[in-house]
Amino acid sequence: MNAADLQRIHSHLRVAAPRWRDHIRVGPFLATFSRDTDNPYLNYAIPDDEARPSRADVDALVAAYRERDRLPRLEYLPSIAPGVEPALVAGGFTVETRTPLMVYTGGGDALPVPGVELLAPASDDDFLGAATAQWEAYEEAGAVAPRAVESLRRTVAAGGMVVLARDVATREPAGAGACTAPGAAASELTSVGVRERFRRRGIAQAMTYWLARQMSARDGIACVFLMADSEREERIYARAGFETISEVLHISLKNA
Repeated sequence: MNAADLQRIHSHLRVAAPRWRDHIRVGPFLATFSRDTDNPYLNYAIPDDEARPSRADVDALVAAYRERDRLPRLEYLPSIAPGVEPALVAGGFTVETRTPLMVYTGGGDALPVPGVELLAPASDDDFLGAATAQWEAYEEAGAVAPRAVESLRRTVAAGGMVVLARDVATREPAGAGACTAPGAAASELTSVGVRERFRRRGIAQAMTYWLARQMSARDGIACVFLMADSEREERIYARAGFETISEVLHISLKNA
């Protein structure tokens, strides 16, 4: 485990999470809030490194989320702030999950997927296709929201990267993923999704490899990392050149 990478990643989380979201300081926590959605993955807090919050700090954090009709929730690296979890649990929080934290090592492999091309979106249709693929892959309800398309455009404009996987013959979007704009010399590879009828063809691995190789080659990037949702995803990402170095804690106050 590389301590410098862990600190760099935790710093990146505090830089990236407030982008395009409301955010406030609550004691040793950076609390972020989306105005557009109550999706818990877009509303969460991150503690300072080595934070040791008091019960008053925890209560104030809960109050900040309740005032905004949001679930009190945190995503962070427990190895960087080991004193936080006990304080949260004492305040009624429960662990949702612990997900593998992985970093790109520069190796990996991804075979070309027959009939599928990977590209960086450039046109309106490209960005809509990428957003549509992610919307379906993550089982969002209804038609793709304009904010999803705008989010991808903002990612690229800020210095991040988006990949679109597309059927060569029909030009139908098959999948998409992104790397966040750099912060603290790191970038998070995130939101990799493949539409159901295109799955089990190696597209997710190919997109992950493409993004990691492209982003890690940029000047000033010392670390490309991701959070795997499951052991199956962890195996896919390992084949694309990622190594598990720690874990991410997802914890919330369900009865708020």
